[in-house]
Amino acid sequence: MRKMVLAMLLVFLTAVVSFAQTPVAINGAGATFPQPVYAKWAHKYAELTKNRINYQGIGSGGGIAQIKAKTVDFGGTDEPLKAVDLESLGVFQFPTVMGGVVPVLNVKGMEAGRLALDGPTLANIFLGKITKWNDAEIKKLNPDLKLPDKDITVVHRSDGSGTTFIFTSYLSTVSPKWKEQVGTGKAVKWPAKNSVGAKGNPGVAGQVQNIDGAIGYVEFAYAHQNKIPYARLKNKAGVLVAPNLESFQAAAANADWKKAPPGFSLLLIDQPGKGSWPIVGLTWILIYKDQPDAVKGKAILKFFDWCFKHGGDMAKELHYVTLPAAVVEVVEAAWAKEIKAAGKSLWP
Repeated sequence: MRKMVLAMLLVFLTAVVSFAQTPVAINGAGATFPQPVYAKWAHKYAELTKNRINYQGIGSGGGIAQIKAKTVDFGGTDEPLKAVDLESLGVFQFPTVMGGVVPVLNVKGMEAGRLALDGPTLANIFLGKITKWNDAEIKKLNPDLKLPDKDITVVHRSDGSGTTFIFTSYLSTVSPKWKEQVGTGKAVKWPAKNSVGAKGNPGVAGQVQNIDGAIGYVEFAYAHQNKIPYARLKNKAGVLVAPNLESFQAAAANADWKKAPPGFSLLLIDQPGKGSWPIVGLTWILIYKDQPDAVKGKAILKFFDWCFKHGGDMAKELHYVTLPAAVVEVVEAAWAKEIKAAGKSLWP
């Protein structure tokens, strides 16, 4: 009898352990801005837990559309949803990392960081008012550079893009003409006649590399990984800064996190500080408040908790900035209140 009881107990414990270790597959889609770091995190997390986080970079517009259609477990966006939209969709929104959006270019002989631009000049290039690389406005900012008499081709996103939202938010901040004529959004009507559209950050990076005289905008990881030359920018303090981890961190440190609206929708555009890169954006995750699958819901939160606490070095390798610890505490406290399955909290 004792042997039988022990055998049954062993079978039970084996079943419990097997259940606990059953791998979970989670599907997400959305912004291409954070795709490099999400892919790196997911790969390492799968090695440690066997749980698969499948994230498809289809643009912020696609991520929002799929979360609305309930075809993914979570969505990704670089343009935060407003409180009223979050409420109507039954979705909770939280930030993960920050990164810089940078102007990238393909001008023969131009190395990374050599070209200097300011906000109004960059806006005039994308407005189509500056059409040559040796234009007087660019020359004024670069008196020591030999600029070619070469046509400028503007490369922009063709899909609904959070990176576009970040970039156009900056142009609207520094250029009244841009704000009046084009404005801010995931998708805008690009006014420059000599312009080319491309899908995703990878698409813009590829087009810039392929077109002599091109200029575009991408998340810095794409410029860094593909060795695409980028421009320095004059920031709010009037200082020319290069895009790098330190200048992104400076922008994050100078932001007023206490004023973040509902959904943590803080914009880090044109922050004060001599060392701040002026085009820094947060990226957000969208998940259902009422999780249809408690196991998956818990697994999503455990993954991003692991990213917050153990993914910092991997993020830095790709020049992303992780959230301050105090912000992570607030985010996870909100998880405990907001994310539920069958009426029960899934966190911690």
